[in-house]
Amino acid sequence: MGKKFAIGALIGAIAGVVAGMLTAPKSGKETRADIKAKATEMKNQAESKADKAKHKVAKVAGDMKSTAEEYKERSEHAVEEAIEGAKHGFKK
Repeated sequence: MGKKFAIGALIGAIAGVVAGMLTAPKSGKETRADIKAKATEMKNQAESKADKAKHKVAKVAGDMKSTAEEYKERSEHAVEEAIEGAKHGFKK
């Protein structure tokens, strides 16, 4: 639901900006320049947020990989200890 709300808010913001620019008492050339500038600004903001999200995902993935490797090493060690314990138990 949060994703849908964010998309709706973004679309609403864009519609509001465009409506405001189109109803402003400016020439067509000025309005097009304003729309282009605002579109560039919004594109840059979106790219920045996408980069931040990408870095966060990469960090989380790296953390998860490290944790998985740690658990793998622990389980391998536990299995080795169990095997050694079983070997010594059978020799008695």
